[in-house]
Amino acid sequence: MNASPIPATAPAAEACPDLLTVAEAAAYINTSERFARRLVSDRRVQVVKLGKHVRIPRPALDDYVAANTRQPATAARD
Repeated sequence: MNASPIPATAPAAEACPDLLTVAEAAAYINTSERFARRLVSDRRVQVVKLGKHVRIPRPALDDYVAANTRQPATAARD
């Protein structure tokens, strides 16, 4: 049986497109990289640890944005 392993040079984005680096996550939610790192360190978003590397699932960012979206207040009519 000759199974072909994943090449060592395969880009991570092609292997797992829904796992983002901190810089990619920051760009995805249009914030600074510092803010994205704070989300990770404060454990406000789910992360995947791959050895020393941290990846943020795209759906976790979508959930974070949805949970923190506020609807505008309606004005009281007289």
